Amino acid sequence: MKSKKTVWILVAIVGLLLLVSVVTKKGTNHAIKVTAEKPLLRTLIETVSASGKIQPEVEVIISSDVSGEIIEMAVKEGDYVKQGDLLLKINPDLVESALGRAEAALNTAKANHASSQARFAQSKAQFVNAKASFERNEKLYKDKVISDAEFDNATSSFEVAQSEVSAAQQSMKAALFNIKSAEASLKEARENLGRTSIYAPMDGTIINLSKEKGERVVGTAQMAGTEILTVANLYTMEVDVDVNENDIVRVSRNDTVLIEVDAYLERKFKGVVTEIANSANTTGASIDQVTNFDVKIRILRESYIDLIDTRDSTNSPFRPGMSANVDIQTKRLNKVLSLPIQAVTTRPDTAKSKAGSEEDELVECVFVLKEGKAHLMQVETGIQDTKYIQIVTDIDLESDIITGPYTAVSKLLMDGKEVNKVKKELLFERED
Repeated sequence: MKSKKTVWILVAIVGLLLLVSVVTKKGTNHAIKVTAEKPLLRTLIETVSASGKIQPEVEVIISSDVSGEIIEMAVKEGDYVKQGDLLLKINPDLVESALGRAEAALNTAKANHASSQARFAQSKAQFVNAKASFERNEKLYKDKVISDAEFDNATSSFEVAQSEVSAAQQSMKAALFNIKSAEASLKEARENLGRTSIYAPMDGTIINLSKEKGERVVGTAQMAGTEILTVANLYTMEVDVDVNENDIVRVSRNDTVLIEVDAYLERKFKGVVTEIANSANTTGASIDQVTNFDVKIRILRESYIDLIDTRDSTNSPFRPGMSANVDIQTKRLNKVLSLPIQAVTTRPDTAKSKAGSEEDELVECVFVLKEGKAHLMQVETGIQDTKYIQIVTDIDLESDIITGPYTAVSKLLMDGKEVNKVKKELLFERED
């Protein structure tokens, strides 16, 4: 009996020791594993990201002023042209016919003007004769030599001759106006004949050829006109991007831009903001409506000078329509107190929360590691880049600020919570 009692005592002692070991182990594992680092002074560059297409900064769409068939196409897509070079010709037959009609109309107007001058001279001579006859009859009438009827006839003839002079003079003026109108029509017809040959308005490259020889085009006199080809200056290229309305207020002209082009991997080009649209581009339905603003960014030539073919300096390593992603540097601060972005989180501000309110007011905060516990500290933040955020609130540079894991910082940690600081590589290591 005594030996059995001893065995039971030993079993109880072993069980008690096992229980104490488990409880101790659980107590040790209760602390959350975290990583921490000290705040540092860094240079932060705030950026706005966007994407868009590369295009020439200057491009001109060529349309014809006259309608007709293309009888000659002097260029092909990709050709480089100088200002004044012939691009194409439109069939001039119809325009030449119109020019002939305009010349005939001018000659007719001149002949009518000459005829009106002759009529004016004739009516003026008749008026002189009628005036002399009237003056003689007036004198005879006063001397009671002629009757009233004869004097009335003389007066009527004089007034008719006077009216004919005035009418002939107005007819001569009208004929002169007809000459000016015919001359304007002739000038227009001659200009239209010149417009059947289209020349390059500037130095550039043919980047788009919409029509070919033998096709017909509609002139701009009737409507918008047919787009025939596009001439662009590839010396200066730009990126046209859409910036969201939430970010556009931070973008300014002359902001520095870093540009990534899909065709040139692991290469960043420099640019500068040149234009910001005042009106928005709205896409989507009313519920899912997206409001963006058009921003144009010039690609600085010195950032890709090594890609330019030395045998053809007019060419460009970028082609219109290439995709590009940009980071617009909107603000830069040097040597500011900063922490990794994941170190800053939000918690309810119990001091400012209204009684009975369903939602607590949230404040930005960090967790300071001190004596194995996380201590909540409310902070004020400033600008941020892709990795770090500015801390405006004064923080001791020797403080350990908990930076991870993200789930712990954003949800699990509370003021006074026990934590266990480990290295990053041991953060997610499983314990036996």
